[in-house]
Amino acid sequence: MTASQAAPAPRQTSEQPAQPVLGLLGFVRVLRAAGVAADAGRGLAFVAAVSELSAASPDQVYWAGRITLCSQPDDLPRYDAAFLAWFGATTARSATSEELVSLPSVSASLTGPHPQTGADTEEAEQLSTAASAEERLRHKDFSELSAAEREHLRSLLTALRYRPATRRAVRRRPARRGSVDPRATVRSMLQAGGEVARPLMHRRSRRPRRLVLLVDVSGSMTPYADALLRFAHVLTTAAPATVETFTLGTRLTRLTRALRHRDAEVALRLSAAAVPDYAGGTRLGETLKVFTDRWGQRGMARGAVVVVFSDGWERGGAELLGEQVGRLARLSRAVVWVNPHVGRAGYEPVQSGIVAALPHLHELVSGHSLEALDELLEVVAGA
Repeated sequence: MTASQAAPAPRQTSEQPAQPVLGLLGFVRVLRAAGVAADAGRGLAFVAAVSELSAASPDQVYWAGRITLCSQPDDLPRYDAAFLAWFGATTARSATSEELVSLPSVSASLTGPHPQTGADTEEAEQLSTAASAEERLRHKDFSELSAAEREHLRSLLTALRYRPATRRAVRRRPARRGSVDPRATVRSMLQAGGEVARPLMHRRSRRPRRLVLLVDVSGSMTPYADALLRFAHVLTTAAPATVETFTLGTRLTRLTRALRHRDAEVALRLSAAAVPDYAGGTRLGETLKVFTDRWGQRGMARGAVVVVFSDGWERGGAELLGEQVGRLARLSRAVVWVNPHVGRAGYEPVQSGIVAALPHLHELVSGHSLEALDELLEVVAGA
């Protein structure tokens, strides 16, 4: 079922939009009255999501609200009914007559005028201010965040969506188009008593590529390490079977098992307990060699997308680092180097480690902000 099929259409109106955020806010209030726990944080995420899409598109508003405001399966029929009641849609996929009766009778178009109260206006102003603050936070360097901003960033990181790079699978699967599957076609003919049957088709499907995250947790990367490990946790929980995470410092530490815990705070505590060299020195070349010898060459890096988070400050020999990055590039699909300093004005890749690694990299990107990590996900998906 497509989004356009599932989403109800809005009530048609000849009036033009006044303040779309007030209409969205009213919908959140109706949803709360219907019994959905759409708190202020979810309301803010809903407004932010619609601001990235289009308030004039019912499909986009529908799915933006369904993703950000619903937290459990029981919310879905209430959400459909509330959307129908508030935006005046003619149909709703899961709405029932009993649910519609229990909802408030007020309604509004997606972008047009709607009933306003003092509480609506005040809360809308608060949401508008919060949305602007959130937009600034998306572009702010992790090393410059206050304690409150770091706390807010943790919730924003969970909204990132990971789309893995894919590869063609070895096995073929039944499909409507592709090449003729002779075995399946013969079996079908035998089941039909020998009658000539329509040829059955099959083709190769696509499977997600493994993603390997190597996070430098040395002293120079301390301002970024917490955000990067939380980013790794988001990706690991999204695809636990294909995402691997290690830390680099004076030694190599595998954190995959710790980061598979669903609770981010528990996962970070387990990770902190497992990393003995956090905020210490760095020997990138040696630790990358350990990874390649012990894990990468045995299969973990073969055909994978490898992402190295590091500023490139190397205490050991840069030649060894260049040699190991070259090995990784030959084993993997792509090596992406994420340097938080790339996003700063006037940055030049002059550190010895970056200079040695640069010829072997698929791409050198920044990773200093939430927006930069979002762009990194696009690079990974296209690798």
